Parts: sequence; C-alpha cells; structure tokens
Amino acid sequence: MKRMVKFESSMTKMSAKMRHGLTTALLLFIMVPVGEAIWLDVPPSGTKCVSEEIQSNIVVLADYIIISEDHSIKPTISAKVTSPYGNNLHHSENVTHGEFAFTTKESGNYIACFWADAKSHGNKDVSINVEWKTGIATKDWASIAKKEKLEGVELEIRKLEGAVEAIHENLIYLRNKEADMRTVSEKTNSRVAWCSMMSLAICIVVSGLQVVYLKHYFEKKKLI
Repeated sequence: MKRMVKFESSMTKMSAKMRHGLTTALLLFIMVPVGEAIWLDVPPSGTKCVSEEIQSNIVVLADYIIISEDHSIKPTISAKVTSPYGNNLHHSENVTHGEFAFTTKESGNYIACFWADAKSHGNKDVSINVEWKTGIATKDWASIAKKEKLEGVELEIRKLEGAVEAIHENLIYLRNKEADMRTVSEKTNSRVAWCSMMSLAICIVVSGLQVVYLKHYFEKKKLI
C-alpha cells in the first residue's frame, strides 16, 4: 500500500513538472516575436505604411501581394522600405507582388510604405496582404531538421533554444535602451537645473539693478 502511495506521489510530481515545462515552453513562444500577416487597404491617392521597432543584427523577411476580387482590373502598387536612418532597403514600382529580405544594421523603426499606381485600379482602394517575419520566425526549421537530422523532441528542444536566445537578446536590447533613456533623462534634468539656476541668477541681478536705478532716480529728484 505504501508503495502504491509513493508511486502515485511520484507520478503526480512528474505530471506537475511536465505541465510546468509545457507552460514555460508556451510562454517562451508567446514572448518571442513571430511572423505577422497584415492586411492593408491602400487608398487611390495616399500612402499606407507599417513599421516595427527592431534591434540590430536581426534577419527580416517579408512578402506582399495584391488581393483583388475584380479580375477585370489588375492594379499595381509601389513599395519602399527604409531603415531608421533613412537608408533605402527595398524599392519596387508597378508590381502586383514582391518580397524583400535584409539584416538590420541599426536599431530603431523600420518602415515599409505602399501606394497605388495611378490609373491602374479604377479609382478604388487596393487591398494588400503583407507577411512580415523577424528573428527566429525567419528560420526554416524543416531545412534545419533535415540538414542536422533532428526529429521529434530534439527539434522542439532546438526551437526552444532558439527562442531562449531570442528572448535573451531582446532583454539585453531593452536593458541597453533603458540605460540610454536614463542617461538622456539625467542629462535633461541637469540642463534644466542649470537653466533654472541661471534664470534665478539673472532675476536677482536684474532686481538689484532696478533697486540701484530707482534709488539713484529718487535721490536725483530729491524724493528721498
């Protein structure tokens, strides 16, 4: 009877550990950025843009395609992708679909803008489907598993390792960004303090000059 109780207790602990492990894995995949599918309605005149803040040395893959229900009209669009410093990373004109890939060189907002080409869409909105992937979401796990001969649990463990590395890099990026913001805030506070002291000093000097001037004026008029 005691053996049965011990066995049930050990099984309960094992199941609890398994649940904890699954919960941890689920949280890891939630925290790691994955691919996003975005639907845009581009007006006849104007531009629609999407942006994402990405740290440096991150792989970005994206493709876009026009979704048109009216087959009698074949609209075309133009697309442009720029880096935080304004560098041109992708530029296409008069296309119905396209793709771009790059590795980020600086941290910041990467912007992709789309606009409809004139007289190609019958003065109607153009619908575009954009699939945007960054970081670990860009990896082809099927090719990796085939190349390294990974199966089942080994492949899932490899995915978790990649997720942990991505989370670690993201935490480092956030910590560095917080440190930069704190430095900027401290410099701003210091400048405001110096500005306040200078303003107070100027007010005191001006008040003293006013008192001296008024005293001299009243003495000249023999009022005091």
